[in-house]
Amino acid sequence: MAHLLVVESWVGAMSRLLPRAIREGGHTFTFLTRDLHHYLRSAPEGTTHPLLGARNVITAETNDIEALLPEVERLHAVWGFDGVITSCDYYLPAVARIAGRLGLPGPGPEAVANACRKDATRRVLRDAGVPGPRFAVHEEWADIAGAAREIGYPLVAKPVDLCAGMYVRRVDDEAQLAGLHRTLADVPVNARGQRRAPVILLEELLDGPEVSVETVSYEGTVHVVGVTDKSVGGAPAFIETGHMFPAALTPDDAEAAERTARHALKALGLADGVVAHTEIKLTSGGPRVVEVNPRPAGNRITELIRHVTGVDLAAICVEVALGRRPELRRADTGLRSAAIGFLVPQTAGTLQALDGGGLRDAPGVLEVQFADPGKTVKAAGSNNEYLGHVMAGDADGPGARDRVEALLAGVRAGLVIR
Repeated sequence: MAHLLVVESWVGAMSRLLPRAIREGGHTFTFLTRDLHHYLRSAPEGTTHPLLGARNVITAETNDIEALLPEVERLHAVWGFDGVITSCDYYLPAVARIAGRLGLPGPGPEAVANACRKDATRRVLRDAGVPGPRFAVHEEWADIAGAAREIGYPLVAKPVDLCAGMYVRRVDDEAQLAGLHRTLADVPVNARGQRRAPVILLEELLDGPEVSVETVSYEGTVHVVGVTDKSVGGAPAFIETGHMFPAALTPDDAEAAERTARHALKALGLADGVVAHTEIKLTSGGPRVVEVNPRPAGNRITELIRHVTGVDLAAICVEVALGRRPELRRADTGLRSAAIGFLVPQTAGTLQALDGGGLRDAPGVLEVQFADPGKTVKAAGSNNEYLGHVMAGDADGPGARDRVEALLAGVRAGLVIR
């Protein structure tokens, strides 16, 4: 039995999948957090949050890595951790620093830091010849405006260090760009209280569909688990409205996406000890990297993969954090595709009615989860405002997406927000 140090977590799916994977692997964990109430608030009423099933729960200032490192060394001297892990993007660099200090498995701190900063990723990939959009990074408004004119409108503007699509926007002119610049100036810290970099990343607007390549890297080799497709809506925001695994691609497009992801991960130095989720646009000029995430995919993509292939990426994430060779053998699950669709609110108000209970017994349905009436609703501007989801599978082929969309259409028809 191994003992892992878990440093913070998301409060969504992975905050439940990761503790489950640790427990089912026969391991135990110590949970380290700066704000325990952040997780208590997220537990469904009448239940205990899975992260609180830890052997130990320790409060420490996880946002101050220089103070945290000696504290973790003291804990390690007492309990002897075998690996360190997180499911929260904002703490991936800290986990890499801790692993390096304690001599535990994991990718290098510089590689993780570069992957977690969108501007650093762009520079590393450009220098390595990995295809991506034309881009510029600036802090001052005059420089931002000048770079935007050089790239050309429409373009994509984004913060370099936020997650879930927060404040990522298509901008069609200078007035819209100025509005986003003012908005970001009023967001000095992220959701975990960490100070943000005061710069904006401008990127060429890419055409074509978006996919993600799910990989596991160990012993210097990047192994592709598969390619997931994405539905994106909510313009001018970029909100993920659904996913299907495997993506319905031609063999040539799938191979090109996989090759590009491998190139990107190796360029960043992420070819050992990491489960990754690399987003790619299949443009008319070939694949272009959108971003590289050195952690398993969110939005329950890991569950789509498990339902279709039997490969459990949450469990594999635990194994690579322990320096163990992961088991990537596929099983015949009886499904050929699985998809998820999210209910994305278009207006703000209070949720009055949402009827999705009958979907649980519909053919092919794997999961149904919706918010309860009375919930305060915000018009979606990122992936953080979903009102729920439906997941379904198809035993015959790539029909899971159509099945999910048909089911969600009925839910949308009965949705009332006032």
